[in-house]
Amino acid sequence: MSDLAWVPQSCTLPTEERPLRVAEWDALVSERLTSSSRPEPLPLRLDLAAGSGVEERVRDLVERESGCCSFFTFTTTPGEDLISLDIAVDPAHETILDALAARTAGLQR
Repeated sequence: MSDLAWVPQSCTLPTEERPLRVAEWDALVSERLTSSSRPEPLPLRLDLAAGSGVEERVRDLVERESGCCSFFTFTTTPGEDLISLDIAVDPAHETILDALAARTAGLQR
C-alpha cells in the first residue's frame, strides 16, 4: 500500500514526512512482528519480538505518532520475549485501523 491517500486529514505530520514515518513502521513490523490480532473492530494488537533497544524504538515511534495522529491510542506492554503493542481508534477512524491492519498483514514474516 504505497499510496498514502488513506491517511486522514486530521494527521498533522507534514505530508513530505509521511513516507518516512510509514517506512519506520514498515521496518519495525517486518523485522519484529511475530503475530497480530484484531479481537474487536477498534483495537489491533501487534506482538513484537523483544531484543536490545526494541522497547525504546517502539516507545519512540509511538510517542511521535501520538503527537501527529491524536486519534490513535497506543498501549505498550513489555514482556520477557515479546512487546505487545495495542493500537486503538475511535469508531470514526476504524477505516484507518483497517488500513494499518492490512498493511501489517502484508509485512508479516
